[in-house]
Amino acid sequence: MENQMQTAQTNQPTTLHGKQNHGGHEIFDTHEILTGMISAMDQYKIFEQFIQDAELKTIAQRQGDFLKQTYNTMVESFKTGQDPTVPTTSYSMQQGNDVVYGIKPAQPKKPITSVNEVTDECVSTYMLSQVKGLASMSAQSACELTNPVLRRIVADSVPNLIEMSYEIFLYQNKHHYYQVAQLQPSDMAAMMQSYDTAPMNQMH
Repeated sequence: MENQMQTAQTNQPTTLHGKQNHGGHEIFDTHEILTGMISAMDQYKIFEQFIQDAELKTIAQRQGDFLKQTYNTMVESFKTGQDPTVPTTSYSMQQGNDVVYGIKPAQPKKPITSVNEVTDECVSTYMLSQVKGLASMSAQSACELTNPVLRRIVADSVPNLIEMSYEIFLYQNKHHYYQVAQLQPSDMAAMMQSYDTAPMNQMH
């Protein structure tokens, strides 16, 4: 009987507070996110020596600084389980929202064979890959994190990473590094009219 009571007590779920209320999967997910952020910041630093365009250099510096503050905020709350000293903020890109449509002839892309071939197009592509990957990883993890403070910080980082990705996309687009094709007008119209709204239930 005593053994049964001890087993029952052992199997009881527990509610933890503060720095201990992290689930096992959360520990691993956060490890992946923080490691990914370190990788992004390190690579941004490496990219600096290859950037020629002043605008791209400014974007890289601004995004690198924002990533660093987000990382510090996340690490602090991961360790303490409490609200961070520096709260989360919103990233504001400096690009306009104008997209250049159409495809211009360009040389086929291929892997570089020497670091001397690294261009602003290469660097901006590397940057875009980094922040898009972090956005996806953070969005997936934020759905299941158990610590409420850390979950909110990770969730708040997602729209910021999306904004950073879009800023790089716009930079690439206006320099014709990232070209945007369009459908024929008739095909586009047909696709846009292929869905309709669902009727809502009446509220009582």
